[in-house]
Amino acid sequence: MTHFKPISILLLSLFAMIGCTKNQEKPNIIFLLSDDQTSIATGCYGNDQVVTPNMDKLASEGVMFLNHYNTTSICMASRVNILTGMYEYKTGCNFMHGDLKPEKLDKSYPVLLQEAGYFTGFAGKVGFDMDTTETDKIKNKLPVGYFDMWGGGPGQTLYKTAKNPSIAKYAEKYPHSTRAYGAWANDFIKEAKKSGKPFCMSISFKAPHLPFTPDKYFDYVYEGKKYNKPENYGAENAKHLSAQAKSGRQYNSYNFWRESEESYQEAITKYNQLIHGVDYAIGMIRKSLKEQGMDENTIIIFTGDNGYSCGAHNLAGKVLPYEEASKSPFIIYDPRAPKSKRGLKRETVTANIDMAPTILTYAGLDIPKNMDGVNLLPLIEKPEGIKRKTVALTNMWGNDEIQAMSVVSKDWKYIYWQYSDENMESTEELFNIGKDRLEMKNYANDPEFKNKLVEMRQLYDEQYKQMANNSIDCNDYPKYSILFDRHAKAIDKKPHLTGNYQEVLKQDALKRKLKNQQNHK
Repeated sequence: MTHFKPISILLLSLFAMIGCTKNQEKPNIIFLLSDDQTSIATGCYGNDQVVTPNMDKLASEGVMFLNHYNTTSICMASRVNILTGMYEYKTGCNFMHGDLKPEKLDKSYPVLLQEAGYFTGFAGKVGFDMDTTETDKIKNKLPVGYFDMWGGGPGQTLYKTAKNPSIAKYAEKYPHSTRAYGAWANDFIKEAKKSGKPFCMSISFKAPHLPFTPDKYFDYVYEGKKYNKPENYGAENAKHLSAQAKSGRQYNSYNFWRESEESYQEAITKYNQLIHGVDYAIGMIRKSLKEQGMDENTIIIFTGDNGYSCGAHNLAGKVLPYEEASKSPFIIYDPRAPKSKRGLKRETVTANIDMAPTILTYAGLDIPKNMDGVNLLPLIEKPEGIKRKTVALTNMWGNDEIQAMSVVSKDWKYIYWQYSDENMESTEELFNIGKDRLEMKNYANDPEFKNKLVEMRQLYDEQYKQMANNSIDCNDYPKYSILFDRHAKAIDKKPHLTGNYQEVLKQDALKRKLKNQQNHK
């Protein structure tokens, strides 16, 4: 037996080398998420009033997806949609509904990549709580132990770096959290290199979410700048919208977008400056990759968790299924791609639920059957690479009136506003977004488009059936199989309506406060 020891050692060394080579061949993956960035707030998406050189460079060197939607356009739900590749009605996670159960996170892309040998890290706004007691992986309701490096924070996090414990050490040099996350990324990349493993780094910036508190370092960028308002700005461009759409805080709050010309200019300047900060952080990250010699094998994916209305149709905030609120920029840069696959634009509809399947595919892993999204690599390969008719957009949060389900294709959007009472009837909206991105004409009652309405209703019903058949059976989600049914009567819907919206919000906030107090005992 002694005679064979050198051969055994040689074989073990050979196997180790093969394993190491396999790891080196796997690409590193960086996922970057901005908060409340609508696609049109990005230079490469056609806005010549903003300064986003690093986002624009990613697009010129990668693939830009022109019709990218968030299936639920609100931060808590959207972030979980991204991680799990599932629609909200399957994750069971959103404000007014519930926190994320560990078994859902167990099948998310960061966990699956870590199990496959990736060195993983997360920094920024988590945006959701875990629905469980403390464990070795969950601290203060956050999934801290699911990652090899942690720079995340609870709730909305804060713009002042010093007030975010996990990144506070960067405060002196980078007092604003956006650049601090860029500094954290630099340290992560160094640690990932030391590990010898491929890495997956996810950063969720707070910017440009309210309060609009941009980094003073960038005050010079838009100094003296005056912005043109969008062509669909203001109440005069909301007359054709449903009464439901104008019943919530999106239409009736955030008045700084519409109080005066001065207040609008101040808001849009700060909003754009916050986005410029994210753009700068992207540049920091790309510089770190190059310095560490890891830039040629690192895929960068950039997108947003939801859009933002910025006064379009007199609306502010997100949540609603209109273009500004539901769309975000989405860019994939793969340095390994040939020149023929760079600077591409794709018009097929994509969604936040596609992030996890695409990331897993890049890593060479199978896509779990529970995921609703699709792998987008075939779409990158050719314009018709995936067969998708529509994506479903749902809002299951807020006052009853604005809770709705929609379907969107490349050229058409159908919205079913389910709510009715003595002041409004259930109604439909049909927009030809292929020709009318500003959604200025509703064709639902136009006889000339009757056949298109029938077609979009059928596509809606297909998505509705998927929702009704696969919805989680807790956290108040079963009711949507009735509320979003186009054929259900008002009397059948009434028992499932929330009623006093403000009271529900108050109770939801109280529950979260009590949970946080219990966690800190």
